[in-house]
Amino acid sequence: MSDNVGLSTPRGSGTSGYVQRNLAHLKPRDRAAPYNTKDLDHLKHRQRQPDKEILEHDRKREVEVKVFELRDQLEDEGVDEDEIDKRCDALRKELQAKMNKGGRDAAPKKPLKAHQVHELADAKIKESERLRNALKISKDYEEGSHWKRQEERLRKAAERESSAQKERE
Repeated sequence: MSDNVGLSTPRGSGTSGYVQRNLAHLKPRDRAAPYNTKDLDHLKHRQRQPDKEILEHDRKREVEVKVFELRDQLEDEGVDEDEIDKRCDALRKELQAKMNKGGRDAAPKKPLKAHQVHELADAKIKESERLRNALKISKDYEEGSHWKRQEERLRKAAERESSAQKERE
């Protein structure tokens, strides 16, 4: 046993008495704040914007999947190739017209998966917009602006009070 580290004797402790240093110990840092307290704009939440091209590609892909399923079904039934092409083209035009016209009706409500980040972002923006409209929150509302206005009012009141005291003196 050296330098008063560890057990005085390993007898009865159920250990070998071997002493290791704690590798999980974190030393305190020199700086108090790990971020710049003056510039807090980067801490504000920014909504992730979906890529419109990817969303459009996924919608077109859904149409083509349905057309391919019809083609596969008709080929299994033994329908003539020209008739298959006609029916597939008709279905494609119908689905594209429904997609362009309907918007919400074109895509059935399915739970989105974690890898569908653009669809999730688009759904979140629409949900936030519905909530904002329901609560009648203006588009130019800035989070925490109430506290800024309140601080401004308190500062002005303090200035008025200090100027009133100076006038009395």
